[in-house]
Amino acid sequence: MAFRRRNKSYPFFSQEFLIQNHADIVFSLVIFILIGLMFEATAKTAILFIQPQYNISTQSPEGEVTLYQYGWRDWATILFYFFITIILHAVVQEYILDKVNRRLHLSKSKNTKFNESGQLCVFHLVSSVWSFYILITEGYLFHPSSLWENYPHVHLRFQVKFFYLTQLAYWLHALPELYFQKVRKEEIPRQLQYICLYLLHVSAAYLLKFDVWAVCFVFTRMVTLTLMFLAVGFGLARAENQGLDWDLGNFNTVLIRMTVLLLVCLTQSWLLWKFIRFQLRRWREFRHEQASRKRAAAKQTPRPVKRDSLGHHENGVIKAENGASPRPKKIKAP
Repeated sequence: MAFRRRNKSYPFFSQEFLIQNHADIVFSLVIFILIGLMFEATAKTAILFIQPQYNISTQSPEGEVTLYQYGWRDWATILFYFFITIILHAVVQEYILDKVNRRLHLSKSKNTKFNESGQLCVFHLVSSVWSFYILITEGYLFHPSSLWENYPHVHLRFQVKFFYLTQLAYWLHALPELYFQKVRKEEIPRQLQYICLYLLHVSAAYLLKFDVWAVCFVFTRMVTLTLMFLAVGFGLARAENQGLDWDLGNFNTVLIRMTVLLLVCLTQSWLLWKFIRFQLRRWREFRHEQASRKRAAAKQTPRPVKRDSLGHHENGVIKAENGASPRPKKIKAP
């Protein structure tokens, strides 16, 4: 399996060699971890990277259910799916976006924007479908009160925990991709903003045991704010287990709840403000472009030519209907 094959080759361990072959290098690391599953001596270590850890079995009305907690070994799982995400990024770029780019013949700046939007479009589509599946299977859709009941949510279902881990892996992979994709320096601060914001929100939800993030991805920002106020502002405020307990994983205090709500409200409001500004700027640019086209069309429209009975005027010269200048009549001398 190879990505981005070019005719030009670069020296080993050079910067250009790493950028050109980073997906192949990561793919080799993934194969190395998978091969470790085949041997008994290395299987226990390899499984740390592939399968979510800290699982326990409990009895429920449905039977025996496996639930999960979090811990430091989650970093091994995040690292493995960090590699997987880099490979999938290269696959989408090589076999979808690059083919579309060659047909559209976009400029370099528009090409960069198209690649960024295309990658985010695929990620958001997959995440939305997955989160909607969690909504249905975990019962959040028909019982939204389960978002705050029985807090803290120390034990997570497999789908919820795996969703958190893959979300963290994706946004962590976006950081080295700024280097691999040769993003321009003026574009890096803008991309770092939303990457860090996503990492902050997902990490806070995972560590503070708020299940609300895993089921809010499919909704709009306004619905996200509504659910956050409903779950954190009202639901957890009425819970009996008020206080801070590190051992039990209980973070249900007024200060933490207000901090989470303030952070979410400020972030969503800032994103909404940027979206409105972007749309207004596009609208102004469209109006300016339309006005410029009208002025250019008005300048190119030919002026109507004045005609008389003998011919017509063109640049101050009278011409006949056939385009030739009429000859003046000779006056005979007496």
